[in-house]
Amino acid sequence: MTIAKWTVLAAFMLPVLTVGMAKAATIKLGRRNGGYDNNNPREWAGKLSGWHQRAHAAQINGFEGLPLFAAAVIFAQMAQADQARIDMLALAYIGIRVVYVAMYLANLGALRTLVWTAGLATNIALLAMAA
Repeated sequence: MTIAKWTVLAAFMLPVLTVGMAKAATIKLGRRNGGYDNNNPREWAGKLSGWHQRAHAAQINGFEGLPLFAAAVIFAQMAQADQARIDMLALAYIGIRVVYVAMYLANLGALRTLVWTAGLATNIALLAMAA
């Protein structure tokens, strides 16, 4: 399996880990005090604030970006583009997403948008390799 394919798996796991931080931070509170509620996770998420809410939002954004990234990697590989370049761009995307999550959690909106744009550019570069 190529590095790029492993990064697709990593991209699927990153949103889970992102919201997992918020869940872990609130689980000690108990359900009655705003802690994570596995019986009603959407209701729990709707009551979040601060960095916990931003972690949830970053999770949603991560899942929204997955189809484009997975398709870009698959299309580039189907076109038999240079695998080393595909791997490099795919690894860059994961690094960018990690920075994006950090910017989201730190509530740095303008920087977060710049980082998100870099991730989009990485996907476009992958898609261009498939052309």
